[in-house]
Amino acid sequence: MDWQKGENSDNVEEGSGGGGGGFQPGGVHLGLGGLLILLVLSLIFKRDLITPFLGGGEGGVQQTSGQAQPTQAVSCQNPGNEQIAFACHIMGSTEKTWGDYFAAMGKSYTDPRLHLFQGQVATACGAASTAVGPFYCPGDRKVYLDLGFFQELQDRFHASGDFARAYVIAHEVGHHVQNLLGVFDKVQQLQQQGYPMDGADGLSVRQELQADCFAGVWANRTQQRLDWLQPGDVESALNAASAVGDDTLQKETQGRVMPDTFTHGTSAQRVKWFKAGMQSGDINSCNTFAGEP
Repeated sequence: MDWQKGENSDNVEEGSGGGGGGFQPGGVHLGLGGLLILLVLSLIFKRDLITPFLGGGEGGVQQTSGQAQPTQAVSCQNPGNEQIAFACHIMGSTEKTWGDYFAAMGKSYTDPRLHLFQGQVATACGAASTAVGPFYCPGDRKVYLDLGFFQELQDRFHASGDFARAYVIAHEVGHHVQNLLGVFDKVQQLQQQGYPMDGADGLSVRQELQADCFAGVWANRTQQRLDWLQPGDVESALNAASAVGDDTLQKETQGRVMPDTFTHGTSAQRVKWFKAGMQSGDINSCNTFAGEP
């Protein structure tokens, strides 16, 4: 992947970590790596740590009284670090792609910020740690990423390649797109009406699969503009999507699959919806809330 072709972002920042109030279940969008961590901890402590974590619903904007974390803007023109440079270019490409897309719809796209951190971080959704993995907080419209997750993506999930890393960021930006389109509010309303969040047919799975599809839309339209993909890149992203399916993670950590506890969708579903977005380049192909997910 010739990621250097991507536009540079002016919306990347980093913080020193720490601070903030106690973690608020349901406030932070669970990242790609967080599900596996929670599954492992559930086995160790013999407690269901996944359901309480998602109990408030990933779609809700939950403000907390945690202290704001000191941040500083990253100079994407001269980052001095290849991983930061990569993140800057991927974020810049999402800004250009989604900005153009929203403009074509007659809407205004507000860029999210990418916050790089190590250890712990205070967010508008509460405090979180590296163990949560990459996540999006609708309360402050920021994507949070510990760059060390990219190594974990390769070592633990066996998903390597630049496009696999780009997919991680694009998925979280996909949640920002949902937020701007009002999907989070609709999910919260449905949850209040009694629709279940968890489970193979739950709102959480449908919301996550739509973010995968939106990541595919970004991939399609950015490729048309930049022609930056190389042989094997698409396969690496599909491998990353497959590696973090609920069924795959549950088999690895528990030895069995429990559909009633699904929150992100199966490996096949995640691949299916990413491909749907990438093949069409159209968000109208991403209605994961209709019919079977």
